[in-house]
Amino acid sequence: MGLLDSLVSGAMKGALQQLDGSALPSLLAQLLGRTDLGGFGGLIETLRRGGLDREVGSWLGQGSNMPVSPDQLRRAMPDQDLSRMAQEAGLPLDQLLEILARHLPQTIDGLSPNGHLRDDPMQVDPQAGGSDDASGGGSLSDQAGLDDLDRLR
Repeated sequence: MGLLDSLVSGAMKGALQQLDGSALPSLLAQLLGRTDLGGFGGLIETLRRGGLDREVGSWLGQGSNMPVSPDQLRRAMPDQDLSRMAQEAGLPLDQLLEILARHLPQTIDGLSPNGHLRDDPMQVDPQAGGSDDASGGGSLSDQAGLDDLDRLR
């Protein structure tokens, strides 16, 4: 891991530990972009296939959001994706799962105001051309979500 990767990982860890909810979509998109899930749409499909269809449906639909536990998330998501997300966040897996369980229902609810997930602006399309930067463009600080970290202070 290079120096910049270490700085970004440290910044993400600090942001996730002091999470205010508004920064989670951007930070989670950064983490998802480093997995095989592909973004929020991929995460939702993975959770549904992993047995959380009712919970996810409540987050997307109108009304109250059903809670989800860290253990439910652990069972629903592939180990390699969870491990990668925890590594990139610089957090122990159990702590990442607690954060996701606490904030994911409201985050998905906020990203789906009409019952459907809005376009995922942070999703990286590996088939898209036009940039030498495999992460989808923008400065490294933009890609790392460092703008969002300032709001947490």
